[in-house]
Amino acid sequence: MAAVQVLPITTPPVPASYKSPSVPSTSRISPPHPSGHRTLLPVGPAYLNHLRLSLHHAHSFSSLDKHLAAERERLAALHKDDAAGEDDLGVGSEKETDELLSLDPKEWKKQDHYAVLGLSHLRYKATEEQIKIAHRKKVLKHHPDKKAGTNKDANNSLYLAGVNQNTNDDAFFKCIQKAYEVLTNPEKRRQFDSVDPVFLDLEEDIPSAAEIKAKNLDFFKTLGPVFELYSRFSNKQPVPGLGHIDSTKEEVEGFYDFWYNFDSWRSFEWLDKEVNEGSDSRDDKRYTEKKNKAERARRKKEDNAKLRGLVDMALSLDPRIKRIKQQEKEAREAKKKGVTPGAPAKKTKQQEEEEKKKAEEEAKKKEEEEKAAREKAKKAKAAAANAAKKARRQARAAEEAGAQS
Repeated sequence: MAAVQVLPITTPPVPASYKSPSVPSTSRISPPHPSGHRTLLPVGPAYLNHLRLSLHHAHSFSSLDKHLAAERERLAALHKDDAAGEDDLGVGSEKETDELLSLDPKEWKKQDHYAVLGLSHLRYKATEEQIKIAHRKKVLKHHPDKKAGTNKDANNSLYLAGVNQNTNDDAFFKCIQKAYEVLTNPEKRRQFDSVDPVFLDLEEDIPSAAEIKAKNLDFFKTLGPVFELYSRFSNKQPVPGLGHIDSTKEEVEGFYDFWYNFDSWRSFEWLDKEVNEGSDSRDDKRYTEKKNKAERARRKKEDNAKLRGLVDMALSLDPRIKRIKQQEKEAREAKKKGVTPGAPAKKTKQQEEEEKKKAEEEAKKKEEEEKAAREKAKKAKAAAANAAKKARRQARAAEEAGAQS
């Protein structure tokens, strides 16, 4: 229901010379409503257009039509982004290199699926919604049916009319579909993330202990991002970070305890070799599966050893370990001496005798002061008693003198 708007408009009075027109007998005006004349309320779009027409456009319908058309264009431009029905979340718009566009769909296991969908900047952090939107944008751009009519013939040849000259569009479209299939399947996506080509390149760039020492690299800035890189594979979340130079002993021990018992979901099925195409031999399949299983176990063992070596290297270079060991050494030495760490040092015999002598002197001085105060109070009391006796004697003498007179 339309909202009633009250407008501050004053209707001019009807001129005194105005006369209502008489209705001819041939008029086709309908008779009054049985219950009386209808009440017209000044509301609704028609009434607002009437006001615009009379107040702003001097009763010019052409001027009002132009105004309404301009308003519609303004609103359309304002809400043009809403017409798509959803936000693109900033995905699917990465630059497509010639190398990417020339991918062979038959080699889909070697392609970077995140780069194909324009998700290189997000990779394993991309959400399901972002993957769907990126896929939709790529399909709209590279669908063979859409691209078929976009190229105009360079030589205006009738034989090439309507033929798609983008020879690799079909191939890249297949790569897009395969990337979407992999990244929307949780199991396949985990397998691909385990051997993500970008991760493998970063893994190769991890510096050794010798390089860190030789180049005097910052321990936390160098190895902090490395542990964050591996944290994606942890079954237990959240994963403790490397911390900082002022981390407590409990935080440091908790970090190394977690990483020495790291529970990883990383697997290497993605690198399995396929059974020879066209082979129906069960022996071939069993042999291939057995070989793949052995290779997966070998790669998993190497990965665990590599991660263990990384933790060992961090432990050997950690500057906090030296500080913690020094604190533990001080605590052991203090325990041997019978001193609680943080407690005040034990006093020597000479210090105890001096303190005892000082306390006795203070007690003696206090006693003498109290004795002097008592004597002073006693003298003051005696003086007050003598003064009272003298006053009584004077009063009796005065009374006797008055009686004699």
